[in-house]
Amino acid sequence: MLENQVNTVYLGIGSNLGNRISNIEKAKYYLMQNNIKIISVSRYYETPSWPNPKNPKFINIVLKAKCYYKPFDLFNICKFIEKKLGRKRTVKNSPRECDIDIIDFKGQVLKKQLFLPHKLMHKRSFVLFPLFEIEREWVHPIQNVNIKKLILSLPNNDIRSIKQI
Repeated sequence: MLENQVNTVYLGIGSNLGNRISNIEKAKYYLMQNNIKIISVSRYYETPSWPNPKNPKFINIVLKAKCYYKPFDLFNICKFIEKKLGRKRTVKNSPRECDIDIIDFKGQVLKKQLFLPHKLMHKRSFVLFPLFEIEREWVHPIQNVNIKKLILSLPNNDIRSIKQI
């Protein structure tokens, strides 16, 4: 369902199976095919898989987009795209071709069924670094902390283990 108001959203896209960059680019294409207008995109970032670093490394990006969808409609589009790109629902945090998370939806706070902002985003280097790249003044809607402070609060090994590619 479309609503009248345009919404600014931040999406995280990651992949650690198959051609990771191609999977991310296809996800971006399918988002655009669903009337999601991409405004800016971070560079690619590679990190060890979490919680099991023995799994293949992830490549992640964050993008800023505009859409007319409500949060749940956008969530359902993201899940549809993940499935289209080969994601199968298995064990939590298992390797996958595509993972699309809503990081922030217009600064809204939701705590039922869908959590906004993404409930672990403030602890994840692979979200914070690319988000900082495209939105240096972003502030966490619940914690009211700017992104620079969130990055500085990450453990040193998380900061050391991320690399821009």
